[in-house]
Amino acid sequence: MSTFPVYRPRRLRANENLRRLIRETTLSVNDLIYPMFVVHGHNTATEISAMPGCYQYSVDTLVLAAKELAALGIPGTILFGIPEAKDPVGSEAYADDGIIQQAVRAIKDAVPDLLVMTDVCLCEYTDHGHCGVIEAGEVRNDPTLELLVKESLSHARAGADVIAPSDMMDGRVGVIREALDENGYENIPIMAYSAKYASAFYGPFREAAESTPQFGDRRSYQMDPANAEEALREVALDIQEGADVLMVKPALSYLDVIHRVKTEFQVPVAAYNVSGEYAMVKAAAQNGWIDEERVALEVLNSIKRAGADIILTYFAKSVVEWLQD
Repeated sequence: MSTFPVYRPRRLRANENLRRLIRETTLSVNDLIYPMFVVHGHNTATEISAMPGCYQYSVDTLVLAAKELAALGIPGTILFGIPEAKDPVGSEAYADDGIIQQAVRAIKDAVPDLLVMTDVCLCEYTDHGHCGVIEAGEVRNDPTLELLVKESLSHARAGADVIAPSDMMDGRVGVIREALDENGYENIPIMAYSAKYASAFYGPFREAAESTPQFGDRRSYQMDPANAEEALREVALDIQEGADVLMVKPALSYLDVIHRVKTEFQVPVAAYNVSGEYAMVKAAAQNGWIDEERVALEVLNSIKRAGADIILTYFAKSVVEWLQD
């Protein structure tokens, strides 16, 4: 009798149909959210140099891009705004005629079924580039909460489907949830950036959103990349305060955190495949060093395999085309 193992794993790898039948993780269009950037102006779509294939759209061209997402079957977008003018308290973030508020109304008028998520933060709108109110050279937590509430309510009034606070101020989910409920928006979910790390992978985004801090950095409010237990505490707090979806950002260097959040809390988990992760793949592919499609799909499958239910990614449109092919 042969001593060779009876079980030969390669038997089920012999051809693509066998591989399809036993595939444990399946990436689909249903997993994807496409981030977009919107600026003032008309008939403009300016490519972001560090993020090939991504653009700063004026509202009219943003609507065309939104129609493309709907045609591809992508469930939704998350919007980031670049204001006409910045000031110390980010006034346009919570103005009813602000760029995001205009964009939400335009998309919901033109493509009502497309899910519109709005990033709630101040960094794109402040002249200092930080995510909160500055007093005596420090980002103050509680005064910032008041402005985040105003911003969230203005997005809700404009028609946003999901509010996504990304500022990492303590207690912001609770005050936003309370304000939404008190103003008749109890059915609008909150997708909290619960474990948002002070990451070096955000560089290209800061070009796209024109939000580089003018002094210091964001490590006093975003998380230390060395910490995972702290992420679980942050997630637990956001659940207690009323978050409906918990996000880990970035994704690729924090697959362990995604997995631990999903395993421990069994709640919907989002992961943001951020600008630096996107830019690295695009740059290497443009140099002929890697196969963009295979690498991007491998990255996104790893995020899904780790436990993410929702993946925010600049590859979303390409993924739909690759999966169709």
